[in-house]
Amino acid sequence: MTTRLLWRWVRHFPRCPQAAAASVRLQMPTVHSTEPACSLSLSWLQPASRHLCQSSELAKMEESPIPYERSEIVGLVEKAATPQEVLQLWAEQGGSAGDAARCLIQLSLRVMEKGGDGILQDPRCEKMLETVNSQVSSVWNGSLVALLRALTMLGLPSDAPLLHSLQNEVLWRIRRLTYRHLAYLVDWVAFQSSKGQEHEALTKTLLKQLELRWTELCDPRTITILMSHASLLSPSFMDKLQDKALEFSENFSAEDIRRVAFSLASQNRRTVPLLRALSYHLNQKPSVELKTSLLLDVAYAYGKLNFHQTQVLQRIAAELLPRLSELSSLDVTRCAKSLAFLKWLHLPLFEGFAQHYVSNSEKYSTLQVCNLLMSFAKLNFHLSEGADFYPKVHAALESSFQNLEPFLKTDVVWSLCVLNQAKPDYITSVTKPAFQMKLSAGGRVGQTENYRQKLLHISAYSQLEPLGATASPVVLLPVPQSKVESNTPLQSSLHTALKSLTNSRTQALRTAVKTVYGWTIDGELVVDSENKIIDLENIKAPHLPGGGGTGALPAGTRRIAFVALEFPNFCLRSKDLLGRFAMQKRHLRLAGFIVVEVPYFEWLELKSDWQKVAYLKDKLGKAVAEDMAK
Repeated sequence: MTTRLLWRWVRHFPRCPQAAAASVRLQMPTVHSTEPACSLSLSWLQPASRHLCQSSELAKMEESPIPYERSEIVGLVEKAATPQEVLQLWAEQGGSAGDAARCLIQLSLRVMEKGGDGILQDPRCEKMLETVNSQVSSVWNGSLVALLRALTMLGLPSDAPLLHSLQNEVLWRIRRLTYRHLAYLVDWVAFQSSKGQEHEALTKTLLKQLELRWTELCDPRTITILMSHASLLSPSFMDKLQDKALEFSENFSAEDIRRVAFSLASQNRRTVPLLRALSYHLNQKPSVELKTSLLLDVAYAYGKLNFHQTQVLQRIAAELLPRLSELSSLDVTRCAKSLAFLKWLHLPLFEGFAQHYVSNSEKYSTLQVCNLLMSFAKLNFHLSEGADFYPKVHAALESSFQNLEPFLKTDVVWSLCVLNQAKPDYITSVTKPAFQMKLSAGGRVGQTENYRQKLLHISAYSQLEPLGATASPVVLLPVPQSKVESNTPLQSSLHTALKSLTNSRTQALRTAVKTVYGWTIDGELVVDSENKIIDLENIKAPHLPGGGGTGALPAGTRRIAFVALEFPNFCLRSKDLLGRFAMQKRHLRLAGFIVVEVPYFEWLELKSDWQKVAYLKDKLGKAVAEDMAK
């Protein structure tokens, strides 16, 4: 302790020959000649005190205060091919604590490459550990940090005396460590925490230093290391890291971009400026750098953050298409799921996914088959040639379908209904009263309502679609009254325009109609053979829970269903409907309605009320004319 205090005191002496000589006399006697005495003393004479106003120049200066001259043994060890060669070289030549530290670092690398069980019990390795432990204060900063990581990888117990000595030494020197060294320490602390080994004092001091010295961040590698351990960092520090990442995004490699995007996704941080910068620079990278795993991780991150960048998605599809044969079943389902979250349908790529399943169906687990089906259903993707695909899907589900978790089973059957491939047996299994009770008791209120809605859609499929007709009618248990949903601006504007179209005759118009099929109609009208709106109050309405009036639908009249289509109802950058809304349109038509679609991109162009009424009249006339032409 006295020696440490004297060394720190000597640093404040003026730089003169007498001070230098004094510092040499104060050197620790155990330092070997492989690290020159003058070099060691001069390195400690570098100013270590920090000021709040200092710039990043100090960090650059500290990275290499004095060039380190490698000893002969370090050069030989770096050329060694196996762990045994490293141990043999140390046994023959020996060296200082600094040499032992570098040898241990190289030893851990060789063990990871070649393997080496029981290496810590080797007497030569034990000798190296003893050398470091006896002279730990003479190990250079870079070697000190790397040694912590190396010993952990070699499997040294967390309660080993050497590890405690190294941690204490790091705490003593932490203000002298460069910012990159601090980042590597965060990496080590995070690894230790994942194994349940906490280092509270070191972690607290380390995070404090990182936040105080954040302006010293000056290289992409350090930024990506820190962002990959965002769970340890405070939100305010993460904001600063994101600013730094945006500043240095031009220098990011493709792997750096993957790490940052994945980190943002893990923390649900949808930082749009940074994501846009990452997307731009990723698009500039050559294909050689874009490995398959990297592309899949970027697609996952964008899907998790709901960040749409068409150029990146097109690049991902273009890169993956030639590599489809190399993908595993997990890769295919993972990519399909990510693109489904983004509502982005690339027909050649999804055709390739389907063909991959046909060719490798035995490698797919039941869960992967379910995920693939749900992805296809969300995007309303129908195979151009599905003769081989769906028989294999049904064969895969046959043995394990009844064992699926209730919510997953409902999702799978609903997806098959969207794709028009659900068998009566599937429908019967999810509409049994016992299953419905299990579904109601197994989830949150919002989740239960959502799945009850899906059961109504499945029931509508069995009533309206010829492929889904069951031997006995489907009976659903009564549903408690759900909360009233608020209308979107498009729906409210459409309701107002429909009232103007019907001259505010309440008996001629229904709005926000909840049907027995689980679908909501934004506006319902009945028109006669001359397209004149007639009263519908007294007409039977089998689509309503109460059945409507008592009178039959007059001959020549038609039921009209107005459906508002919002931006989220469509695939990305497309006018194709998602699977849910395509099935709604199909069911309403089968229920006897002429469906008049009111898409957002047409409605927003109408500025005045009279334009909106005229638009609805025109759409109504065209829909009736098309129906008559059939």
